[in-house]
Order: sequence, then structure tokens, then C-alpha cells
Amino acid sequence: MSLTPTTELEAVNTMLNAIGEAPVNTLVNMTSVDAITALSVLNSVNRGVQAEGWLFNSEYNYPIAPDQNSNLPLPTNILAVDSTKESSSHDIVQRGQRAYDRKNHTYTFTETVNCDLIVLLAFEETPEAARNYITLRAARILQDRLLGSDSLHGMNREDEYHALTTLRLMESENADYNILTGNSDVSRILMR
Repeated sequence: MSLTPTTELEAVNTMLNAIGEAPVNTLVNMTSVDAITALSVLNSVNRGVQAEGWLFNSEYNYPIAPDQNSNLPLPTNILAVDSTKESSSHDIVQRGQRAYDRKNHTYTFTETVNCDLIVLLAFEETPEAARNYITLRAARILQDRLLGSDSLHGMNREDEYHALTTLRLMESENADYNILTGNSDVSRILMR
């Protein structure tokens, strides 16, 4: 047993175990249709979970400068983008791999724009609580698609819910949420 966070290979093997299939030794040049399907489902669930936006995959007040064509090019791993209050003269959304300003109806920018980003990370760059939730959710989805067993669905759903609860707890602990300092309405009242 290794004392390291879950690898992508371990996640795929957990998923294969959930459908009663033998584990694989590598994710390179796989021939097992079930293993290929498991990896595909894992990648899809990883994107979907991260698209919700978590503390671990969010960048705040990230400056994006215009390129030589006056476009704001977005990194290829961006799941969502929004301009910040500091850049309130723009209302940025993602269109393809560049930003579009809905407020000014243009792709053209003359200045750096500060944005909040949700970034897609590789599975093994996410924290263990996220890896566990992604793995268990993907295992349940794979099992539902391939086997469709109601009793297995119920057991897997319970494990998935527990993993999500753990992820949310980790998120709230790391975010250091505070009702007195993290809420503008409360702060305004306290400043009176």
C-alpha cells in the first residue's frame, strides 16, 4: 500500500473494481474497453466537478493583458472567466480561447483586465478530497452505465455523498470563511 495521494491509475482501478473488472497496470496503450471507458468517465467527471469552481482551482484578480491583436487570450485550461470589480468597465465572458466584453460588445481590448478564473487542473494536481470525490462519482456513473444495478447504485451513492461532504468541509476550512469579515453587509454594520 502506498502512502501517497490517489493516482489516476488507482482511480481507474477503483472504478473497474466497482463494476467487477480486473485492474490494469498502466493507462498507456490500454486494450480493455472497460478501462478506456473508465478513464473517459473519470476525465469527464473531473472536468464537471472542477467546473463548479473550488478554492483549489480558482484564481482571483488575475491580470490578463491584450496580445498583439488586442485580444485577451485565455489559457487553454480555463473553465470560466469573469471580470472583477477592479475592471468594472468590462463584462468579460469566455468565447473560445479568448475573452469577449459583453458590456462593450467587442473582442478588442486596450488595457489589462483583471479576472476571476476557474482553472481545469490535471486529476493529480487536485487535493486528495477532490480526487476521492471525483473517483467515487465516476465509479458510480460507470457502474450505472454498464451494470445498472439499483442496489450497487445506492451503496455507491452513499460513498459519493460522504466524499462530497468531506470535500466541502475541506473547502470551507481552507477558505477561512468568516461571517464578520467575509460578508459586506455585516462589515458595513460593524463599521458604523
